[in-house]
Amino acid sequence: MTSDDSAPDGGTTGEEQGGASDDGGVALDPWGSATVGDYRNLFEEFGIEEFDEIIDRVPDPHYLMRRGVIFGHRGYDAVADAMRKGDEVAALSGFMPTGDPHIGHKLVFDELIYHQEHGADTYGLIADLEAHSARGMTWAEIDEHARDYLLSLIALGFDAEAGTLYRQSTNRELQDLAFELGAKARFAEFEGIYGFDGGTSVSHMQSVVTQMADILYPQLVDGPKPTVIPVGPDQDPHVRFSRDIAARMRYFRVTEAFASFELTDAQRRVVAVAYDDREAYAADPETPRCEEAAEYLRNARGDDASDVGAADEVVDATIGKLANGGKEPLRPRLRFLDRNATDGAFEALIDAVPGEKRVFEAHVDAFEMDRAAAEELAREVELDHDGYGFVAPSSIYHRFMTGLTGGKMSSSDPASHISLLDDPEDGYDKVKAATTGGRETAEKQRELGGRADECPVYELYAYLLAGDDDEFAEAVYEECVGGERLCGDCKEQAAGLMREFLAEHQEKREEAEELLADLDVDLDVDASRRGVAPSAEE
Repeated sequence: MTSDDSAPDGGTTGEEQGGASDDGGVALDPWGSATVGDYRNLFEEFGIEEFDEIIDRVPDPHYLMRRGVIFGHRGYDAVADAMRKGDEVAALSGFMPTGDPHIGHKLVFDELIYHQEHGADTYGLIADLEAHSARGMTWAEIDEHARDYLLSLIALGFDAEAGTLYRQSTNRELQDLAFELGAKARFAEFEGIYGFDGGTSVSHMQSVVTQMADILYPQLVDGPKPTVIPVGPDQDPHVRFSRDIAARMRYFRVTEAFASFELTDAQRRVVAVAYDDREAYAADPETPRCEEAAEYLRNARGDDASDVGAADEVVDATIGKLANGGKEPLRPRLRFLDRNATDGAFEALIDAVPGEKRVFEAHVDAFEMDRAAAEELAREVELDHDGYGFVAPSSIYHRFMTGLTGGKMSSSDPASHISLLDDPEDGYDKVKAATTGGRETAEKQRELGGRADECPVYELYAYLLAGDDDEFAEAVYEECVGGERLCGDCKEQAAGLMREFLAEHQEKREEAEELLADLDVDLDVDASRRGVAPSAEE
């Protein structure tokens, strides 16, 4: 969930988790090398959704969204809808202070600022516990870099008075939440998701749980609301894990049901098909019986006209449950499953469910409610009885910037990136020396056109230098691929714009010093932590 020097940031959980890959496939490792060979694979392998499919629902989309730099999301439609309606929404991202903030980190800064400008309660955090436990940073080093990240965030437009900035290590409320969330996490999940083993320190595992708390923290402060976490795709394991943990903390789970017995999500879809086809088999379609539906599914096996869209083992298990249901009618209802409810909360839910209902030992079935009303009721009862009522956090994912020398952008290679602290003339020189997607000669460039899609310099225009001017960004692209723009002139223009950007940014950083000094953020080395020897495992 954090941005560090390489990222613009077996248990089984409810959403399939992804780990590192050594065979050239997609690897999502929050502490590894931040590269993705083919972003399309992320949609298929990890269930990341395409951002283009919902961009029309986003109010005044940021240029990073319009240009496809932000390419994917999880559940962002809820955030977009809330912003469009003027409902409460939150945004949060974190920064692991392991080096100077650079132009790759600016993507996250910009995304936070965009959401703040569109009404979101916005949080920026310094992941100092993670930096110490996972990267072996000393507290003095962390303090130095933390100041630089916050100054750049404020200088770029973050309203520190309206938003919230904090450090993990000094936020007791956050740490208390992390302790509670840890009760719902299991070591096998840390093995399966992150590849942790017997050599992983407990502090490193604790920092992961703290990141789960970070992701849910806005809802702890101001109540449940759609919350977006802007990150690079390497941080997706944290997002998925947090979505699972948020669900496990809820008092109730609302599902659809058709009879008194329990079904898995896949089995429920099969029963839904059988219920919709009841006119074809039920003696009385108003009250189709479980055993009738079971027989229908048996007879329909192999019939092309009946496609339940499920694997054979799922259909077999569903038929078995329906057969055991005998003459019980199939009747759609909403079910409130007791996950963590106190006795008082469960009794309050029973009283609150309107209309016809059936009460069981661990669930309540409601026959006169729609899904939205049921979800709202479950959350209201939970909040009234000291629960959290978490809404599943959402996320948006941006492409990684290519290093100026080709390959990945990394703080460990100064020539590959431009620090937001670089002297403007140094920034100019780095752009002038950057690798391009140009042809071998000017003649070939004019004939064949440049390869803007493979050019680190064009990325500078699209991600930063063109700002909100889409026409300018598009003109650079078209002139490049059309052979009108040569690399020397293109780099000269980009270098000049970079110099201007850095000069302006550093002037604003100086102005931000006074603002930062007035904030309640501890940026001094905690004396009680001095002398603690860090031990990075990765």
